[in-house]
Amino acid sequence: MIFEDLPTTPTSEELIDKAFSRASRSGKAKGGLEAQQSMLQVAANIISDNLENVVTAWPDFAYEDDVHPFYYELADAIVDVDRLRQSLSEVMWASRKAREIHEEYQPKLRKTDVDTARKHRKQAFARLADIVEQIDDELIYINKSRNDLRDLPEINPEEPTIVVAGYPNVGKSSFVNDITNARGETASYPFTTRGIGLGHFERDHIRYQIVDTPGLLDRPADERNEIESQAVSAIEHLADCMLVMIDPSAECGYPLGSQLELRDSIASQFEDVPVLTIANKVDRREVWDEGLIDEMAADYSMSVETGADVETVVEAAVEAIDHEPELPFDE
Repeated sequence: MIFEDLPTTPTSEELIDKAFSRASRSGKAKGGLEAQQSMLQVAANIISDNLENVVTAWPDFAYEDDVHPFYYELADAIVDVDRLRQSLSEVMWASRKAREIHEEYQPKLRKTDVDTARKHRKQAFARLADIVEQIDDELIYINKSRNDLRDLPEINPEEPTIVVAGYPNVGKSSFVNDITNARGETASYPFTTRGIGLGHFERDHIRYQIVDTPGLLDRPADERNEIESQAVSAIEHLADCMLVMIDPSAECGYPLGSQLELRDSIASQFEDVPVLTIANKVDRREVWDEGLIDEMAADYSMSVETGADVETVVEAAVEAIDHEPELPFDE
């Protein structure tokens, strides 16, 4: 996952202490003008290099090759990406400024007496410290963003993905667990009430992801807050097929009419991907007695509990995705 290996960002105080302590040790190893020159070079290099490394460790949000739209939207739902990019820009400015200060003062430390050189070096140190202190808020924000993003679930947006939606208790997690190795394979997003269910299965040597998003797609759009709505937008970049599960028996605690309204809302939002309506719990006698399958206009019916037609639903999702793996061309 693109955010998991981001290094810790130092505070301005930590970076200044590191730069000046290393510079002091360098100066003690030398004498005269050479000591002053070495101290300035070491301090400026440490500050400039460390700040540049903070920036280059992050992917470039401006390029889709660096950040897939799924992860861009997801990151923006958790942190303010525009603010993060501005902070990174300010840090890069400080890195360049540190080099400029070194280039400005280093000639002043040559062909002069030691006391004058020491005076110029102290002036340079003060300016270096001031530059780093100016971006303290930016460094803090970058590190907070790193902490917020690094533990996101590892979802591969390049793999064909099935997203399972529907009201709670309709059988989504049981379905995901039944067809994959997803038992216990959950991770938490900061904007969901429960962990994300993530599983995998293979068909014809192709690996598929299947995702259950409790707390996001299990209630109408007008009940989601702004962050949750943006997270759903991220899932639009992820889904290659939507399975909207319905419980015709209404044992889930939600009337069938409400379930169908949620289904329609999801279908309208994910209009660019296949959306299949799946009637679960059809082993319940009351479902057949009331003739609710026809009323729902379900694409497929199944019973996760008995296993009836579960495989049919999986094959339908795979067929709807119609994924063709990229094959290497002969040179």
